[in-house]
Amino acid sequence: MDQSKPIVALDFETVDEVVEFMAKFQGQSLNVKVGMELYYLAGQTVVDQLIQAGHDVFLDLKLHDIPNTVKRAMTQLAKKNVGMVNVHANGGHIMMEAALEGLQAGVEPGEDRPLLIAVTQLTSTSPAILEQDQQVKVALAENVVHLARLAQQSGLDGVVCSAQEVPMIKAACGKDFLTVTPGIRPADSQPDDQVRITTPGQARELGSDYIVVGRPITQAKDSKSAYRSINQEWNQKG
Repeated sequence: MDQSKPIVALDFETVDEVVEFMAKFQGQSLNVKVGMELYYLAGQTVVDQLIQAGHDVFLDLKLHDIPNTVKRAMTQLAKKNVGMVNVHANGGHIMMEAALEGLQAGVEPGEDRPLLIAVTQLTSTSPAILEQDQQVKVALAENVVHLARLAQQSGLDGVVCSAQEVPMIKAACGKDFLTVTPGIRPADSQPDDQVRITTPGQARELGSDYIVVGRPITQAKDSKSAYRSINQEWNQKG
């Protein structure tokens, strides 16, 4: 997937809304994210249509189950021609290693496997949620770096994290370990249900490899203009 292009989160309630939105970008190749809501609604059909139209797909299903189940699921996802898939790092190193094995087993000879990344902590997770709900006693940043190291040791390509945590993850895991950062909001937009947010420019300065942007583009009055503005800020030099 082209790191210069934001990943647009297609979090729509109907396929018609997806079709209407994508029609605005006809003739243009986007990075798009198909999450659980859309995949459970339309399944592989919508993914196939997006790929056939020339778009790169991050299939965001966040697998988290026993290792054998995740391995077998990844073997199937490897055949879907998507560019990126993910798991929850909290599933542990055995599960993540199984996910990678399944993904490699499912790739057709001569084809590149999808990037495999792990979710550390959701960008909606606050320190209070981490401590009270998850009963994790270390600081949020320390927990995220621990999960990133665990993902790297398991052979994964990178993690999903807040852009605020990218410098720490790069310091711990190296510059080539990918960071995919949601919670991206232009300076003049609402945070919605995100907690650990940054602007596209801040994400670039912090070292993010990919940014994921949803509502600031998909719910904008002029989605194409919003995409162009975010893309320009993301790629601005200096």
